[in-house]
Amino acid sequence: MIGQHDIVGGAHFAFTDRWGGVSAAPYEELNLGGAVGDDPDAVRTNRELAAKSLGLDPAGVVWMNQVHGADVAVVDGPWDTSPLPSVDAIVTVRRGLALAVLTADCVPVLLADPVAGIAAAAHAGRPGMVAGVVPAAVEAMVKLGAEPDRITARTGPAVCGRCYEVPDVMRTEVAAVEPVAYSETSWGTPAVDVTAGVHAQLERLGVRDLEQAPVCTLESGDHFSYRRDRTTGRLAGYVWLD
Repeated sequence: MIGQHDIVGGAHFAFTDRWGGVSAAPYEELNLGGAVGDDPDAVRTNRELAAKSLGLDPAGVVWMNQVHGADVAVVDGPWDTSPLPSVDAIVTVRRGLALAVLTADCVPVLLADPVAGIAAAAHAGRPGMVAGVVPAAVEAMVKLGAEPDRITARTGPAVCGRCYEVPDVMRTEVAAVEPVAYSETSWGTPAVDVTAGVHAQLERLGVRDLEQAPVCTLESGDHFSYRRDRTTGRLAGYVWLD
């Protein structure tokens, strides 16, 4: 259920895999995405199971309506509107408030400055990485008192640069923004490495404590992959501060 849960200086970083939930095929088992065609009751149960396994109140987790943009919202609790606001990064200064990001090949980015008591979660697909959603999230954290060299960053399971095939013109466009994202598939065609691009952005901003999950979602049967399966579930990354 929880494929990874690290604690660094009172900051929690957790990423799910696809197992331990109640969703039926093709969303089996722990689909946490509410907009992919799965039974809403199953998604609700899965979110409860995942949150409780982390010691969190399911009703207190903040989710986003992710749209592959670069908008950031500062939150102090779950949204009181429906549908959820369309943002791809959320930031909080409230300790104990868990922020969640959904992915199925895109890069989930979890950030925390435990000293300042500030956490953030961002959804960085190829468009969001190019648009600068991660730098925007860091900028929002800094405005609230975070310092880049105190920020711990964790990126979760995502499609790797040797599997994310794209047209050559798209690779060129992405590399014009983030040169390190230029890649080639294992079978010799143009590709993009979104995680490498995200890490380069964080490093330029002065973030030094960086780690990525050693999982390619397209290659791993334990994780959801939109590029592999199209109709599938969503993984989640959670970040919060003690």
